[in-house]
Amino acid sequence: MTDFLARTLELAERGRDTTHPNPVVGAVVVRDGEVVAEGWHERKGEPHAEVVALETAGERAGGATLYLSMEPCSHHGSTPPCTQAVLEAGVAEVVVASLDPNPEARGGLDVLRGAGVQVENADLFEARVQNEAWRTWVTSRRPFVTYKAAVTLDGRVTVPGEGWISGERSRKLVHELRAGSDAVAVGMGTVLADDPGLDARGVEVIRPPRRLAFGRPPLPEGSELELRAGPIADELAALAEEGVQSILLEGGPRLAAAFLREGLIDKLLLFVASRLSGVGPLLLAGQVPEGLLYRLTALPVGEDVLLSAYVNEP
Repeated sequence: MTDFLARTLELAERGRDTTHPNPVVGAVVVRDGEVVAEGWHERKGEPHAEVVALETAGERAGGATLYLSMEPCSHHGSTPPCTQAVLEAGVAEVVVASLDPNPEARGGLDVLRGAGVQVENADLFEARVQNEAWRTWVTSRRPFVTYKAAVTLDGRVTVPGEGWISGERSRKLVHELRAGSDAVAVGMGTVLADDPGLDARGVEVIRPPRRLAFGRPPLPEGSELELRAGPIADELAALAEEGVQSILLEGGPRLAAAFLREGLIDKLLLFVASRLSGVGPLLLAGQVPEGLLYRLTALPVGEDVLLSAYVNEP
């Protein structure tokens, strides 16, 4: 990854809490090896990253190279096509870290190439991960689903006589994950056994996540969760129509296996505790499809290890 593309990813993150439902995007204008302007998308309906950067660069954009974390859009939505701004600025080259997967807006590099602009797609995994939920939402018309669970070294999801498997730092990180998700969900078994609140506590929350329960009615009296009683795929499609781009799935082994069998889990997060249980349910209940996971990473979190892997790469 070039330093300039890395910088576009840094800039994009400045819009993390304000661009929703749009993706985060960053832009850098470089001329003669020097950065002359930067920009990022801040809010829906306002100028996109490349437009901000090009307007800041002014005449210095002529003959320059424009680096972007995502391909410029080629359609007229709430703002004009960004390809138009690039061409009007006289940019000589455009280098992007990822393509735009949106069927309504993709193809910007083709437009620029056809107009004589030199283009390059670096296709960086980091750039696709940065907007992984949005990418699934616009291409598959369902939320990006992350299954989170805490397990012992022998693969159990409970420890006799104890309420927690993972440590305090892992539990805090879970609240941060909730705060960064559009929805948090469990199954009815978890609802009946634990009566979970599923709220994000002790962390900054910009948009409180919706709190969902998948399963058959009724919910227990007093539950504040939102029941989703239809087929999983149908419920996810309906949630996507309502603007839900990401779901943190915290359900038990049966619900997780059901999502997996329908190909509806995109990412796994397993907090592995350095302990054995010996008894109790395993991570997944019932038969699940065989398959490889992608991009496995391991990160120490306090006394635990967080394993992360993709079922479906963004």
